[in-house]
Amino acid sequence: MDKPRTVDGVQSVDRALNILEGIARLGVVGVTEIAGELGVHKSTAFRLVATLEAHGLVEQTGERGKYRLGVGILRLAGATTARLDVVQEARSVCRKLAAETGETVNIAVLSEHSALYLDQVAGSSALQSHNWVGQHIPLHATSNGKVLLSGLAPDDLEEFLGALPAYTELTITRKGKLRKELDHARDVGHAVAVDELEVGLTAVAAPIRNAHGDVIASMSVSGPTLRLDRERVDEVVEQVIAAATEVSYRLGWGHR
Repeated sequence: MDKPRTVDGVQSVDRALNILEGIARLGVVGVTEIAGELGVHKSTAFRLVATLEAHGLVEQTGERGKYRLGVGILRLAGATTARLDVVQEARSVCRKLAAETGETVNIAVLSEHSALYLDQVAGSSALQSHNWVGQHIPLHATSNGKVLLSGLAPDDLEEFLGALPAYTELTITRKGKLRKELDHARDVGHAVAVDELEVGLTAVAAPIRNAHGDVIASMSVSGPTLRLDRERVDEVVEQVIAAATEVSYRLGWGHR
């Protein structure tokens, strides 16, 4: 087990990560060994391990004082794998959609009360398109965000409806109005955002579902509002729904 490196004074986090890395490498590790490797008192090592155990990240073996990785690690890894599966299955579909529309195509998922963009493909008309990959975007002001919110159960939705800050004059800032928009998105299978995050930016999004029918991601087409006028948006809506549905099929949802 490597000696911990303190980053910005967050010593406990650094030590906990070192414990996980050490157990991953060695399989089973005792508290005494952990304390020795970290250079801390045994009681400190025990508190760290107990915290990891409380979150299911480590678990005790049959031998007292020995620990291995817990099922919580599998849960975290599974979430990551699911996201990778979405990106992998969606990539070719995104490329086709970007080629057909000439606009930018994005894949987003719920993360930390925002929309996290996982992948992006720029179309031929999207010159110098902003790269959204890895960025967290407001849920209430984007088509992807609305789609992701529309897939939540009512009780879960309340958790995500905190403050609704305005980014433009057209941003939805009232929860009642947003709920109506989410109901509509749920009914028609897509969401639209026109000048709500940025003036001059329009986006259309549709849900990507897993084998159980849950909304696990959203796919959007975005571009300049001048290019994506109402008539053009109607065309793109059909295209993005078809593309998102294709990805959902690839992930095991529904029947062709």
